[in-house]
Amino acid sequence: MNNENTVTKIILTDEKLYQLCQTYGERARFWRQKFTGLLPEVFRRKLYEKKGFSSIFEFAKKLAGLSEEQVRLVLNLEKRFEETPVLKSLLVEGKVSVNKLARIVSIATPTNEIFLATQVQILSKSAVETFVRDEKNQSLPGQTLNLSPEIQQKLLELQQKGIDINSLLLEFLQKRDQKIANRKEEISKQILKREQEKPVTRHIPIQAKRILVQEFGEKCSVKNCQKIAQQIHHIQRFSMSQSHDPRFLVPLCKEHHELAHSADVAYFKIKNRIR
Repeated sequence: MNNENTVTKIILTDEKLYQLCQTYGERARFWRQKFTGLLPEVFRRKLYEKKGFSSIFEFAKKLAGLSEEQVRLVLNLEKRFEETPVLKSLLVEGKVSVNKLARIVSIATPTNEIFLATQVQILSKSAVETFVRDEKNQSLPGQTLNLSPEIQQKLLELQQKGIDINSLLLEFLQKRDQKIANRKEEISKQILKREQEKPVTRHIPIQAKRILVQEFGEKCSVKNCQKIAQQIHHIQRFSMSQSHDPRFLVPLCKEHHELAHSADVAYFKIKNRIR
């Protein structure tokens, strides 16, 4: 027996061991998800009592290792999805994790359930959280300006002199936008000329990255998102345009980049290796 274990350890490399852990972990999550979907029907039929369990909680714990909190969440979601049958079917058929469904239940309606059902199946949990937050933020007031006392004082002095500070600030912002637009135009011509002369790679030119930082700063370009930008998104799909024209690039956080591609079925087939 010891010899067999020794042989197994020699053959089973670290990489192979890790691959097995990933495979078994994915399978465990899949069947756990299917199991949780059955719980509402188990509860309705009181199947747990018929099989000698004291409660639905003991039933779920002994058969699948689920906590009481997880069971309560599943049963609660099933009730809350009564008016959204498409989303309810994702729960009871075990097609989507309970954690994802719990995040969208607060914004689910009979009107948007089909759209939500699509999103929740292709997006990661963090992207779903971001999507829900964006939906809720649409009805919230915008952020307030964080001006230093010195700037506030200067603006107040100008206003007291009868100067329209709104027009003054608007003029400044328009000049800034125009300056960035002009610079983008210059960079665009340089990049397009270079792309015509040699094969285009996915490497985004440094000039394009710099002008995006000048325009958007270090944060994601989506309104009210405070996350650091991690991806540069091609508004015109790169595989089609084969160009890094900065006029069609925006910096996004990981989650908003995923959301930007959420309508792109081909993208998700590649990303998730769907056959």
